[in-house]
Amino acid sequence: MLKKAFAISAIAAVLAAIFFVAPLLDKEERARRSEAEYVSMFKEVVDIVKESYVDKVDDKKLMTGAINGMLAALDPHSTYLPVTEYSEMKVHMAGAFGGLGIELDMRNGKLMVNAPIEDTPAFRAGILAGDHIFQIDGKPTKDLPINECVSRMRGTPGTQVTLTIIREGAAQPLTFRLTRAIIKTKSLKARLLESGYGYVRIAEFQERTGEDFEKALKTLAADNGAPLSGLILDLRYNPGGLVDQAYRVADRFIGEGLTNGDIVTTKGRDAASVHTLTATIGEKEPKYPMVVLINGGSASASEIVAGALQDHKRAVIMGTQSFGKGSVQSIMTLNNGDGLKLTTARYYTPSGRSIQAKGITPDIVVEFAKPTAAKKEKEQEVREQDLDGHMQEVPETKAPAPAKPVHPVLLPRVNGAGKELSEEELLQKDNQLARALELIKGVNVLKKGLLR
Repeated sequence: MLKKAFAISAIAAVLAAIFFVAPLLDKEERARRSEAEYVSMFKEVVDIVKESYVDKVDDKKLMTGAINGMLAALDPHSTYLPVTEYSEMKVHMAGAFGGLGIELDMRNGKLMVNAPIEDTPAFRAGILAGDHIFQIDGKPTKDLPINECVSRMRGTPGTQVTLTIIREGAAQPLTFRLTRAIIKTKSLKARLLESGYGYVRIAEFQERTGEDFEKALKTLAADNGAPLSGLILDLRYNPGGLVDQAYRVADRFIGEGLTNGDIVTTKGRDAASVHTLTATIGEKEPKYPMVVLINGGSASASEIVAGALQDHKRAVIMGTQSFGKGSVQSIMTLNNGDGLKLTTARYYTPSGRSIQAKGITPDIVVEFAKPTAAKKEKEQEVREQDLDGHMQEVPETKAPAPAKPVHPVLLPRVNGAGKELSEEELLQKDNQLARALELIKGVNVLKKGLLR
């Protein structure tokens, strides 16, 4: 009787196992069948296009188009990078390349010089802002993509390139035979606005940004002849860049103690993908008042810096709502040398706030006051939440209230003669910068008053 009962129990256990496992197996099988069906459908569509499309279709164009479409369906930042674009991206982020040292722009189909970079072949040869580069090595530049023009001017250091330039006021075209050299671009500029008050503008986080930032802070203190009384860190229109360099910038101000030194956390699909970058312990910048300027063009790595300094109450964030790109893109090299930029995680500030599709809300909202001549132009500022297919933010209990939209404007950096604005001119034309300086000076006045 006991054996019979045991046998019945065993059969019941097996049936129960089958009952619970069968749906799982069925689900996996359905997933496999579904994947196989879509692969089969994709192949069917490819065959139809190759056979019936009005023109003969190049296989490479068809496949890369399919890859781009697949990635575009995920989010706006995942993308396929052909080897030329991939190489250009790596050169750009490295901040060093073989070339001539010219900042370029394409205007009405003409390749124009925005400015020569100081102490480069172009600068020493006398190329000027506003010059029209008519030919490169005898080949016209009109209507060429700017990337192709850049590619023609870059090359191995020590090799030569000839530029034919049309300059306003010159009777005939000018010819410059230049020797390429290693060009090191700077992602930041620093200056003293007034005695004791430093200003650093970071345009993008490149491979040397952290190192250059530390040097800039030391130079500002040396030029001042004493420790700074305050600092303005300008991250407006900074689209991001390398996270490790953003970390180095924030690390200069965070982590004097042993605890609460988090700068940014990334979270992917599974628990094992959670990583937190924590500030190093050691010498930091003096505790002078600090303002970080942001706007709708401040994205990704610049939002990491602003969010960390805001959460640790190390700086006042001023300006307008940032872009809201809180996703991590990993760069992967494919077997054929092309690149794949794929979103793999989300960013979170030290307090656990998600940046995605929200951005950083300033402590003090200050709209940029456009010059009178520019007020006619009204362009709606675009943020992450406005992009088609953007990733949704992760719900949280305390969501910052978004600031109202602002209209973007390129901040003035040079005067009509192409020379850099003086400190006085800069403060007159940039009300956000002037307001930040007033705030820092006010904090110092208040501190002195309280210490009396």
